Amino acid sequence: MTAFHLDCDTGIDDALALAYLLGHPGVDLTGIGTVSGNTAAGQAARNTLDLLALAGRDDVPVATGAHHPLGGDFAGGAGPVHGSNGIGGVELPHTTRMPDDRSATDLLIEAAHRHPGELRVITTGPLTNLALALRREPELVTLVHDVTAMGGAVRAPGNITGNAEANIANDPAAAAEVLGAGWPVTLVPLDVTMQHRFTEHDRAALAGHGTPLTAALAAMLTSYFDFYETRFGERQVPLHDPLAAGIATGDLVPLDAPLLGLRIESDGQVVEDTAARHPTKVVFSLTGAAAPVIRTLILEAV
Repeated sequence: MTAFHLDCDTGIDDALALAYLLGHPGVDLTGIGTVSGNTAAGQAARNTLDLLALAGRDDVPVATGAHHPLGGDFAGGAGPVHGSNGIGGVELPHTTRMPDDRSATDLLIEAAHRHPGELRVITTGPLTNLALALRREPELVTLVHDVTAMGGAVRAPGNITGNAEANIANDPAAAAEVLGAGWPVTLVPLDVTMQHRFTEHDRAALAGHGTPLTAALAAMLTSYFDFYETRFGERQVPLHDPLAAGIATGDLVPLDAPLLGLRIESDGQVVEDTAARHPTKVVFSLTGAAAPVIRTLILEAV
């Protein structure tokens, strides 16, 4: 099994990515850090702990990370998209387990030292925790095998402004530090995530599976479908965060994924820049459909 660390802002698509990783036979999920994005870092930790409890996976440590971005204050989350609690307003049974005493930054650094050169990091929220970890432990660049980050809009429209995607725009300074650090980074932007979607067929499959975790995911997806129906004109939702997880594990294979120099603007826009010192692998398309792969492994999560 391969050691993975997840850094997330547990909203609805983060929950799908987490379930996918829990269902994957080749994934050793060493720990999870949370950051403010879709919801506050503390709420994201609570959502994550409750989801792990539904899956019977109280063995995975969860640590609360940065509440505010590197510069400025947390903007308050994405309530219209992910609900007031980050998971569509669904009230999960609350586990008595509390977040780890360590910070998300410490959890990542310790995992990297336990698995030198092997730990693979997946990020599905703003990159604040990773930037802080790099500042504290510069050797992280060589200790971590690679980073797969959902974020950015490179040649596609943004989702928080016309040019910027939420994860990058919520902490552009952190994104610039992480992409410029010199470790291998694969960016999974809106360019590809908007192409791969769950439909009501997928939600129904989760609802009918009969486990507490899949039932909860199906319930969360209802409000997610409501939001995106106003954008797409049909009940479909993009698989933003699950795509990052699937690409990191190798189940989803990039078709068009060049190495590009990138520059992060102060508003979160990602700009191609040949002068950038460290190129980033940017996934623009996949070799096949993602939804069946993601759905199948989520159904194996319990």
